[in-house]
Amino acid sequence: MFVLFDEAGKFLAGRVLSESDASAQVELDSGKRVKVKGANVLLRFEKPEPAVFMAGAQALSETIELELAWEFSPEDDFAFATLARDYFSKDATLEQQAAMLIRLFEAPHYFRRAGKGFFRKASAEVIAQALVAIEKKKAVAALIAQWAQELGEGVCPQPVREQLYKILFKPDKNAPEYKAVVEASRATRTAPLDLLQRSGAIDSPYQFHWKRFLLENFPQGVGFAATTAPAITEPLPRAPAPAFSIDDSATTEIDDALSVQGLGSGAVTVGVHIAAPGLALVPDGEIDRLGRARLSTVYMPGYKVTMLPDAVVQSYTLQEGRDCPAVSLYVTVDEATLAILTSETRLESVPISHNLRHDQLDAIVTEEWLQTALATPGSEPAPLTGLQPKLAFLHRLARSLKAQREVVRGKPETFNRPDYNFKLVGNDGAEPQGDEQVLISTRQRGAPLDLIVAEAMILANSTWGNWMAELGVPAIYRSQASLAPGVKVRMGTKALPQDGNGVKSYAWSTSPLRRYTDLVNQWQIIACARHGSTAALAAPFKPKDAALFSIISGFDAAYSAYNGYQGAMERFWTLKYLQQNAVLELDCCVFKDNMVRADTLPLVLPVMGAQDLPRGARVRVRLGEMDLITLDIHGTVVERLDTPLVDANDGAPDADLQDEQDEEVAGPIVIAVDVNEAPLVASP
Repeated sequence: MFVLFDEAGKFLAGRVLSESDASAQVELDSGKRVKVKGANVLLRFEKPEPAVFMAGAQALSETIELELAWEFSPEDDFAFATLARDYFSKDATLEQQAAMLIRLFEAPHYFRRAGKGFFRKASAEVIAQALVAIEKKKAVAALIAQWAQELGEGVCPQPVREQLYKILFKPDKNAPEYKAVVEASRATRTAPLDLLQRSGAIDSPYQFHWKRFLLENFPQGVGFAATTAPAITEPLPRAPAPAFSIDDSATTEIDDALSVQGLGSGAVTVGVHIAAPGLALVPDGEIDRLGRARLSTVYMPGYKVTMLPDAVVQSYTLQEGRDCPAVSLYVTVDEATLAILTSETRLESVPISHNLRHDQLDAIVTEEWLQTALATPGSEPAPLTGLQPKLAFLHRLARSLKAQREVVRGKPETFNRPDYNFKLVGNDGAEPQGDEQVLISTRQRGAPLDLIVAEAMILANSTWGNWMAELGVPAIYRSQASLAPGVKVRMGTKALPQDGNGVKSYAWSTSPLRRYTDLVNQWQIIACARHGSTAALAAPFKPKDAALFSIISGFDAAYSAYNGYQGAMERFWTLKYLQQNAVLELDCCVFKDNMVRADTLPLVLPVMGAQDLPRGARVRVRLGEMDLITLDIHGTVVERLDTPLVDANDGAPDADLQDEQDEEVAGPIVIAVDVNEAPLVASP
């Protein structure tokens, strides 16, 4: 005896070995034995063998006309055998009954299941809708097949091109464009990114990176709706001395400025003045929500995406020739010893006399120039008229503050590598297209103007951080437990030491137009300035405020993504520089395994032939092919430029170089192995 039975939606047939009222022991053709409930047994037959029976029934089912079967079927629930007798004849064979069962089961748009072996006919309206859907599905499948074929032949269909970045980075797995890429990738055994490159889908490497960044971080675009900055209505006293800012020429969000009073009196007052949007903006207000959505300005060569609308920035930026609202930190310094005697925070309006620019003045404001006594006071070149004595004192103070921090750090700060400036010729701040001529220049870290600003900001951030902690006002701090390798800077609400800077605590507060954490901290500082010892009650954010932790979490993620994109774009333009200037060889320094760093460009790359060289070895590298999509480039060592030293360390790397922390290197884009997983392209 053989039986046909339903096993989890599949129809199987086998030989009955034993049977009871409730179940049967059945042996399949494969030899597997299964226990089948009596209710699941749909047909019993003596011959032919199960495999032959099922093959015949399957073939016969394909001849059954669904429309005719639907016409013959009753309105109420019916058994498959009943419809088989109506369709074939009243003496329908077991094979015909099995064929009807299979056909009904495979046509849910005509017949829905109503139990084991029972069905109910669908309405004419449901069938019409289902048939339209089936035809549409067939048409989509045909399109997918056609697009996949075109992709395999090196041609990108326009619908796939239009969905390119979504397919690669945030795909809808049900979309036909995505399925076509997956199908073509499988058929050609080619990685999706390579497939799309070969088919001409990516016509601009720069746009590839830019559109990807927008899709991941600004899916609604980078524009702002028309916004009006609220005015600062609070009457503010005017600062007693004018201030000047020091920034790069491309900076429009001028957050900070400095002032100096009392030179020659023995006690000099240095002012650190920070733009004060916090005096007008309020937490959870319209503009605050814009800033919190972005959390930081995004920088890249030749372009930036600001945290706040330009109209808002221009309302509060420290523009020369204006009296600007500011949160000011005044420190009184002993002119001889440079010891800090007192500090005070004020809310005031500060006249801004100059917006100085690093890139225009670094060659003038050197240590020698600052130490040279002017024969005629006020004879400095414009726009430095009258500023040399102030800059000279600020430079002395900055060097003293740096030395004090180095004592706390337990090691000196060294600036072994320059900062690099990128200029896109003719860009003028517009969104780059990727084919601009790029110029790369250097600005040595620790240059006088750079040092003055850096130390003033560290002084303000640490002083305000300590002050808020003393008053019990929570803030967003950056801390670092030690300088040991692998110990990273963390953000939190506790005033913990920042060993990297050698300060007791460090609260980012000096860039409220560019970083949301600084705006949050400015609100807290303003509460401290207004309310003193009772500031904890008046501050917008209270201790253990969940909003602070949410801001920290969001900022960490956004800042990391923005910095990663900035690094990738700097690498892109560096590779473009090599390409535009036909650079074939570079002088480099070995710094880790087979990785080298270029001497005169912000470029790190793997090279053949450096594996056994010590850290710090200098080599000439011949460059290989570059890929502006993956940002990948390799090289080969062709010459050793220094003389190998053999000493007691047996070629061990120089200790100073060992102590230097390796910066994160922008690496190539990694292609996902499994094309079923999304996204198809992922960052390292």
